[in-house]
Amino acid sequence: MGKELELKYALTEAAYAALEERFDLRDGEPLEMCSTYYDTPDRTLAARKWTLRHRMEGDRSVICMKTAPVNDVRGEWELPGEDPATAVPALIALGAPAELEALAAQGLVPVCGARYLRKVRFLRLGDGICELALDQGTLRGSARQQAFRELELELKDGEAAGLRQLGENLARELGLHPEPQPKFVRAMALAD
Repeated sequence: MGKELELKYALTEAAYAALEERFDLRDGEPLEMCSTYYDTPDRTLAARKWTLRHRMEGDRSVICMKTAPVNDVRGEWELPGEDPATAVPALIALGAPAELEALAAQGLVPVCGARYLRKVRFLRLGDGICELALDQGTLRGSARQQAFRELELELKDGEAAGLRQLGENLARELGLHPEPQPKFVRAMALAD
């Protein structure tokens, strides 16, 4: 199973600028990200805390399925593609829950999304590596939008302790607060 350990922190404008400077991200070209989240018409995936997403990452088109987190770790499966419905068998072949096929057969509809710019730096954490991403953009529902800024720290390799320590240190130094909800949940609230 693919696994994702990710820590998120809401950012003020000042904290965003401080992190840009600290990690030398001011002059880099940000990556434009555009995510569309899909669910069944009766929101079965959201009820399970599952996410099915199509995202454009610059010129790269990917489909991603995530399951509910357990101790900050989520199941995650990703592959190139443009249509979540046709990607379901391949996601299951990668290890996504087989139940996804029956749920997707009910029909998948776009329910919300996000458009943002991402600045990334990879950091060595002892024997591991993490991705530090600064995201700034807009969450969108059917009729409402909300601006956001956040820091994502994602473990790419190594032990979780180093990632958690980095998050705690940055939170203490910059007065950051955890962002407990993923972009999908916050965007979904704008769709209701």
